Amino acid sequence: MPKVTFLPINQTVDAHLGESLLDVALRHDIPIQHACGGFCSCTTCHCYVKDHPQNLAPMDEDEKERIEWVEGFRPESRLGCQAKVKGDVVVQIVNLDL
Repeated sequence: MPKVTFLPINQTVDAHLGESLLDVALRHDIPIQHACGGFCSCTTCHCYVKDHPQNLAPMDEDEKERIEWVEGFRPESRLGCQAKVKGDVVVQIVNLDL
């Protein structure tokens, strides 16, 4: 079972293959924003992939179009609702829902 580490809270949790980072976070009560409910309609679940980006499924066209406009965009940016887990990964949540 893959592991996802969420920064800056430094919490590592189990994920299911093919599960989105957002779904992993919500299942483990990780405080990540998700205004649109995971439908790639906003950018509140923006994350930076800090380690093992190859362990996330590639971006589809919807995510590519949306992510380029996010505040704080970096090459390692992903939307948590669209990034599907393929293996262990470390991500930094940009918008913590505290």
